[in-house]
Formats: sequence, C-alpha cells, structure tokens
Amino acid sequence: MTSPRALKVVFAGDGEVGKTSLIRRYCDGKFEISRIETIGVDFQSKMVMLASGPVKLSIWDMAGQERFQIVRSGLYRGSRCTALVFDATKPETLANLRRWRDEILAVVPGQRFAVVANKVDLLPRNGRGPQSSWDGPPKIPQALDYAESMDADYLETSALTGEGVPKLFETMARLARGTLG
Repeated sequence: MTSPRALKVVFAGDGEVGKTSLIRRYCDGKFEISRIETIGVDFQSKMVMLASGPVKLSIWDMAGQERFQIVRSGLYRGSRCTALVFDATKPETLANLRRWRDEILAVVPGQRFAVVANKVDLLPRNGRGPQSSWDGPPKIPQALDYAESMDADYLETSALTGEGVPKLFETMARLARGTLG
C-alpha cells in the first residue's frame, strides 16, 4: 500500500499571532513559548486521520513580517488551502487578514480558506477572566462574519491549551482533500 501524497497547506497571518505555535502543538504535541520569528517559511509534514481516510499534509508556516512578502508570494504556489490566523486579543490582526487573503489570491486564484482565531484562552468570559471552556457562541462575531463573507470555515483555537487545534488540522485536511479533482 502506498502512502498518500502530501497536500500543501499554508498558515498565514501577521507575525506573533501563533501560527508556529499551532503547528508545533499539533505536530509535536507541545507548546513552547518562542519569540524566534519565522524567517521566510518553515514547514512540517503530518498525517491527519479523517473518516474518509488518511491525509498527509505538508504544512507551510509563512513568516508574518512585511519584509518577507516578496519571498512568500512564490511559496503559495501549489497550496490547496490556507489557514488565515489572527490573534484573538489583537483586533488589528483580524483586520489584516483581508490583505493576507488578497496576497494569496493573487498567486492562487480560487484558494480555499479557514479563518482561525488563536489565543482565545486569553479572552475574558462574562467578565470573569480568561475563558475556561469552549462552549457557547463565537467570541469574535466580526471574525465569524468575515469567514461567512468568503464562505470559509471559522475556528477558535489555543496553541497554549491545545483546544480546537485537532479540529483545525482536520479542517485543513478536509479542505485540502476537497480540492482534488
């Protein structure tokens, strides 16, 4: 039996929104406080099990700093879908997702997206401090509206606690597999 071919997925968004931490949480099963920024791109591979069978993802972690834009544009080619990641505690990183989406669509027209609110564990819950459970309505209605406006999945994650991370990668695998003809 041959192993499935790797499907390229991209994680994009501003620097320090937690893209690398999400990928490390899923691939390595741990959270590391890291202040080392991604230079250009980093990537890992991971098998994701879906009900329809295994999907091997080649996960590309794009540097979020503006100075890497010229490098990034060529790296989007061949990707099947993109996770647009923002920091739930910094509204400007959500606003910047439009620019990220446009940058990617310029290279990969028709790209499929997921909008990902990361660091939701840091959001207050009913004015009583950080959230302790994942139930209830979306915490960031503007992000949900943005995702719906472009027919994208919306997910909430915490690289620190691991909440929502498996669902994120299952969604990416489903989106990537769905682009196969």
